[in-house]
Amino acid sequence: MDWADTEEQAAFRREVSDFIEERLPELYRLRRSGGKGPGVHNSDWQFDLMLGERDAQEAAREWAEALAEHGWSAPHWPPEYGGAGLTAMEQFIFKQQLARQGAPVVGGPGAAMLGPTLIHHGTEEQRREFLPKTLSGEITWAQGYSEPGAGSDLASLQTRAVRDGDDYVINGQKIWTSMGHKASWFFMLVRTDPDAPKHRGISFLLLRKDTPGVEVRPLISGGWEHATNESFYENVRVPVTQRIGEENRGWYVAMTLLDYERSNITGAVDHRKDLDELIAYLNTDEGRRRSRTSELDSTREHVTNRYIETEVLAQFAMRIISMQHSGQIPNYEASMSKVFGGTLYQQVQQTGMKVFGLYSQLWEPAEEHAPLAARYTQRSVHTISASIAGGTHEIQRNIIASRGLGLPRG
Repeated sequence: MDWADTEEQAAFRREVSDFIEERLPELYRLRRSGGKGPGVHNSDWQFDLMLGERDAQEAAREWAEALAEHGWSAPHWPPEYGGAGLTAMEQFIFKQQLARQGAPVVGGPGAAMLGPTLIHHGTEEQRREFLPKTLSGEITWAQGYSEPGAGSDLASLQTRAVRDGDDYVINGQKIWTSMGHKASWFFMLVRTDPDAPKHRGISFLLLRKDTPGVEVRPLISGGWEHATNESFYENVRVPVTQRIGEENRGWYVAMTLLDYERSNITGAVDHRKDLDELIAYLNTDEGRRRSRTSELDSTREHVTNRYIETEVLAQFAMRIISMQHSGQIPNYEASMSKVFGGTLYQQVQQTGMKVFGLYSQLWEPAEEHAPLAARYTQRSVHTISASIAGGTHEIQRNIIASRGLGLPRG
């Protein structure tokens, strides 16, 4: 198979590349060149917009406005909803170039996951209300799915929503809400029929974070990182008009969204850039001083294996995008990519730790002797959750076995 761009695809890639170079705000240029720690890729746009300093908020808005001129804030949405209506292959090229040139994706989970789901399952009134505000950044979103007793077995969730006239009244708890501290709204699953089979008594609701009765608390990781949260709901009233799809059919709405979440197509680019920077650093005088093991065959083998695996991940991505381009919906294929990509993400960091030996025990990025600002030391801790987030690897392997290999369910 020929993976090279067609003439039209090459022209589109040049258009995107030129646009990024012309319009990317200065703050993001500084970050990609090491102005805010070496090797920063794909800056957190939603954090900048909601919690960043003034210059970060201005850069986030400026970049979103620039992309919106082409409909590129949500390139996969139809033009009538503010998107660009790009083909699947054009979306792939667009996201590749953002990753290669260190430009942040805008819109967060609202543009990437909720928007397509709302377009498919929502009413026209809901689309008009929420889609434009999501594109502009007026609304930012977090996902309220997992609970303390319902993670891998998500359909066991117990957060209740009881119908009371034109409202639902919600009581319960969510956990691992990754965007909860930098979002203004939640999209969430709640149980509306406790007597129905567990997959059939769930509804999909939209909820303002500042609604009375909502409390969001930070969860600090083992690496002292505030990446996720737990949230509590006590007699929280939500209008019935903010339900997406039919009552008790929310599970099927959510599964549409998860197909988008697991179809990662830029991870290979990010990992390859990471390894390129590692290799370049090891060829400097400072890098050679920090790595006494870089000349060992075993160390070289580790780096080489990771490099080959980034190419494998790129092939997974190409398979997924080729399916989407031909009108198919990836399912177990997306699960395969998630397992391989999540594992590779962890292994790249562990390889960096091995390369730098005892220097990898230096945690603080500002420490004078910490190689590459302690990048691999910190990420080796932060990436532990890569095998859990978005659906555990165990669940993904079950999907691959049953839907991909046709094996019987255990």
